[in-house]
Amino acid sequence: MTLASNLRENKAVHTVAGAGDLAVEKLREVPEQVTRAREAATRYQDRAREAATRYQGDVRGTVGRAREQVREAVDRYRGEVIKVQERVEVKDLPGAAVAYVTQVGARTAGFIDELAERGKKVVHREDDEVAEITVGRPTPRKPA
Repeated sequence: MTLASNLRENKAVHTVAGAGDLAVEKLREVPEQVTRAREAATRYQDRAREAATRYQGDVRGTVGRAREQVREAVDRYRGEVIKVQERVEVKDLPGAAVAYVTQVGARTAGFIDELAERGKKVVHREDDEVAEITVGRPTPRKPA
């Protein structure tokens, strides 16, 4: 096998190509999203200022009430947390950690596989384009 064919069939190359293709796709969406956001910000700017001025006093009162409710909830749940802590066995923590790491690893492997599939399409799409260019090009004539 040649180096080029080895690279074309390499999962790491496919993954990088897939990541690049995904990045290009998302970057192409940015100008449109920025334009929409700018239009929305301009449209609602004056209304937002008016509402902020109008409701400023109400917000202060609401924040004060919410602060008291949060303090009460913290005091109430502090005792419940202590009860839960007493039930947790330290010897169970490594097993839980392994389970979480395994789950993250599986999700990461799945994402890499998705990028590799996407990249495989990109790599083979480029191969097809090169083949079309090569086939469509007139063959050079040998001097007589």
